[in-house]
Amino acid sequence: MQMRIRELVTASVLCALAAACGQTKPSEGKTAEAPPARQWLSEVKTLDMPVTAPASTPQLTRAGRGVTLSWVETTDDSASLRYAEWADGKWSAPGTAATGKNWFLSAADVPTVTRLSSGALVANWFVATNLEKEAYDLLLSYSKDEGKTWVKPFKGPKDSSQTQHGFTSIVEMPDQGIGMVWLDGREAAHAEDPESAEMTLRYTSFDRNWKQGPDVAVNMRVCECCQTSAAVTSDGVITAFRDRSDKEIRDIAVARLDGGNWTPGTIVHNDNYEAFSCPVNGPAISARGKDVVVAWYTVQKDVGQAFAAFSHDAGRTWSAPTRLDGGQSLGMVDVELLDDGSAAATWVEFANNQRRFMVRRVEPNGSASAPVELPGQNGHASGYPRMSRDNDTLLFTWAEGTGGIEDELGGPQKLKGATARLTK
Repeated sequence: MQMRIRELVTASVLCALAAACGQTKPSEGKTAEAPPARQWLSEVKTLDMPVTAPASTPQLTRAGRGVTLSWVETTDDSASLRYAEWADGKWSAPGTAATGKNWFLSAADVPTVTRLSSGALVANWFVATNLEKEAYDLLLSYSKDEGKTWVKPFKGPKDSSQTQHGFTSIVEMPDQGIGMVWLDGREAAHAEDPESAEMTLRYTSFDRNWKQGPDVAVNMRVCECCQTSAAVTSDGVITAFRDRSDKEIRDIAVARLDGGNWTPGTIVHNDNYEAFSCPVNGPAISARGKDVVVAWYTVQKDVGQAFAAFSHDAGRTWSAPTRLDGGQSLGMVDVELLDDGSAAATWVEFANNQRRFMVRRVEPNGSASAPVELPGQNGHASGYPRMSRDNDTLLFTWAEGTGGIEDELGGPQKLKGATARLTK
């Protein structure tokens, strides 16, 4: 699926840039313009990164033991998944979770490393299995000795067909195991016309002893190459994804793991976004207790837009959405729920012929702060910038290249970062 995703990434970026260039103000009726009076961010500054070599696919994860940064470094014939952890206001020395050949690499579909409450480190990455079929496997490994040794890699999905298994989201479960959702193309392996087969969303789990649970379907028709996102509420796991209707409406939906079974997908907001190819622009979700927030990208009247919406019943119902961008969004969103019930949301904005990584605070009542541009970008915040939170500090990372389309395809770039202090 590598060439397919590369084609879709290229098409989606060009389409979004074209839409952004033609729009100078938000569309009517959806942008919040009632900023709260109190300041919410201070000490916004660039962050020294633990990455010295050209790298790609930066990711931030946060579970039981804080924030972990991961990235990929490549040589002529191999790739390495590297990571560092945030502690006492700085990054640890980098470690290596995995190294190998024939990896599937894409700016959109990225490996991760996560530290669990048990102390275990969990890594996932992708290995190509059949270039003609554009197939790749999702591999996992873990370490229980601070990254000194890692178990032999194993497949997460139980499926053995040569097809796509990617766009993974991993969450820590209450028993200190993990739950995992991913996009799965196994339906194509048995179809007479693989190109017309549905992409599905699937789920499995591993307990703290790494015993695997069932590999089950969550949704049987989803967008082919949009990132997934998942979180844990007090009522169980919730996942956000881009749905795909029979009429090619690709709005954002959520599904909940309720009593051991997945609920049908519920649309967060009826954007009625009709697209005949994947925008490669998935949602982000964050949860605490029954409070949940989702951020997403859509297109209205040929204009790219970013939104956020809240739920106070673990994802069963949703508030009216709040517009995040100023009218020129490329999406690539992220979101973090804050202690007071508001959320920090990020997106990529296109302004003055440059891409800008932006953040603002959004309230459940629909109001929002003024947007803040993250420092040190030089107008080329490419790929999919990420955000995470450590107590009262927000951490941000992104890749920065030359601004060419190759930046979107996972090529080596310079990784950058920033921090901001949450004001109480």
